[in-house]
Amino acid sequence: MSVLICDSNCELWYTYAEELGIPFISMPYIYRGEEECFYDLGKQTDFKAFYTAVRGGAVPRTMALNPENYKDILRPYFERGEDVFYISFSHAMSGTFGSLDLALKDLAEEFPERKCTVFDTKAISLGAGLQVEAAARLKKDGASDEELLAFLEEFRGRVGCYFEVDDLMHLKRGGRLSAAAAVAGTMLGLKPILTFNEEGGLSVYERAMGRKKAMRMLAEHCIKEMTAPEYPVYVLDADCEEEGDRLAALIKEKRPEANIRRQPVGPVIGSHCGPGTLAVLFIGDRRPIPLK
Repeated sequence: MSVLICDSNCELWYTYAEELGIPFISMPYIYRGEEECFYDLGKQTDFKAFYTAVRGGAVPRTMALNPENYKDILRPYFERGEDVFYISFSHAMSGTFGSLDLALKDLAEEFPERKCTVFDTKAISLGAGLQVEAAARLKKDGASDEELLAFLEEFRGRVGCYFEVDDLMHLKRGGRLSAAAAVAGTMLGLKPILTFNEEGGLSVYERAMGRKKAMRMLAEHCIKEMTAPEYPVYVLDADCEEEGDRLAALIKEKRPEANIRRQPVGPVIGSHCGPGTLAVLFIGDRRPIPLK
């Protein structure tokens, strides 16, 4: 028997994680001095305090877990005789998975009869969360690990994700955008629409002139490309709730059948994209293909 787990970088809201019985690995971040925080999928997170601090000049940091952290997380499952099916955020986004590999190597010697299957969603935030939730519902209906893996391999290629950030300097600080591109984009009022590439990293899909145009482009992609209304459509905002509501309304106007879920961007993801970020995530026929 296996246990399906995820990490908090999937940003699946805690009520859905609890409903489906999904344990999760809480990912760490720092924004108040050296006080280490761990994202809890929104259960007790003070989003306003986090974004107020960032708007006030705080520079948040995220951290990778070390091998001992992963061993402490996984060992109890193996001790109970359970295998683990871990649906993770994109391995291209963090060095933390090097630590996971080391931990699994040590645990394989300690528990040779146990197995940990790691599936890379090649996405982050609800791009990963959509995959976690869909797989968890299948598992609840009795799907085997082999069936889950086959489902996810296909489903991963259908996740549509588009987002734009309000301040390009946050992407520059996180190494997601060059300094020259950030300065030029800021001066010209350019708003790049970003998506995930085939490797699970971030790439520019297209560029908009100004915030309002960018919001309309986000809505248009969902309106045109969402083909599976049985899955939720996520509209996320990083401390710009009114704009997120407008984006949701634009989508609902043209696609009234859409099951839109509104959420804030969590502090780990928000550490890299910054306040003012807007995103839309849904299931279509294929993932967006970014600009080369």
